[in-house]
Amino acid sequence: MNKIKTLIVDDELGAIEGLAIRLSAFEQIEVVATAGSVKQALVEIKQTNPDLIFLDIEMPNQSGFDLIAELQADKMPAIVFVTAYHQHAVKAFEVRAVDYLLKPVNQQRLAESIARVESSQQGSDKNQLLSAYHEIEAKSEPRTSTLSANTDKQKLVVQDGRNTIQLVPYPDIQWIDAAGDYMCVHTSKETYVMRARLKSLTDQLPDYFMRIHKSTIVNLTQINQLQPLSNSEYSVILQNGKNLKVSRTYSKELKLKFV
Repeated sequence: MNKIKTLIVDDELGAIEGLAIRLSAFEQIEVVATAGSVKQALVEIKQTNPDLIFLDIEMPNQSGFDLIAELQADKMPAIVFVTAYHQHAVKAFEVRAVDYLLKPVNQQRLAESIARVESSQQGSDKNQLLSAYHEIEAKSEPRTSTLSANTDKQKLVVQDGRNTIQLVPYPDIQWIDAAGDYMCVHTSKETYVMRARLKSLTDQLPDYFMRIHKSTIVNLTQINQLQPLSNSEYSVILQNGKNLKVSRTYSKELKLKFV
């Protein structure tokens, strides 16, 4: 069996280790190298000449697209994007890359991705990938820091354990809380459960969302009242009457939003 020489590129060591463990279940995959940055990835590509790259998009200093721009178009390996970000990337990459995976990576979804790589007769198209990137950039609107930013029409991609994808409009989300390895996304009509890290959600939500506790994010436009507690802490009362505790770490910053 011809092994598929594979490179994993991600700035988070935990993400690399997790994906490498999942890939070890596929005998046709040989992880020949890993890299935590674009600079390191370019060195590994030159040394190992991989057939496949699992590529993170958002990394410090340089993105996954910066790496693609550095590669030779006639020697492009297959690219599978690994992303924790919202639907603009998902929609564009679905037709322009070999595949995309949403973090945290699901084993069944990973198997489907590898099958796509095996059935592909060539690597990814550099020009199409870069075109996708520019398309996403053109569609992106500057974020606003005001609490009245409820005109944002983007939606949160919520993928459950069955790979069902729900698109939840950001303004509809009242608050999000952590429950072990899962996040509970609360709206007025339904609570959606997704497997994700709180930090990854914080990074992609509009500016009218704020972390108020180590396990809670709140939509600031949904806050009806701040109630002071002891030890310089606050309690948040939402428009639906829900009471959420604000830890001391975030109390001062939250108060400044309304003063």
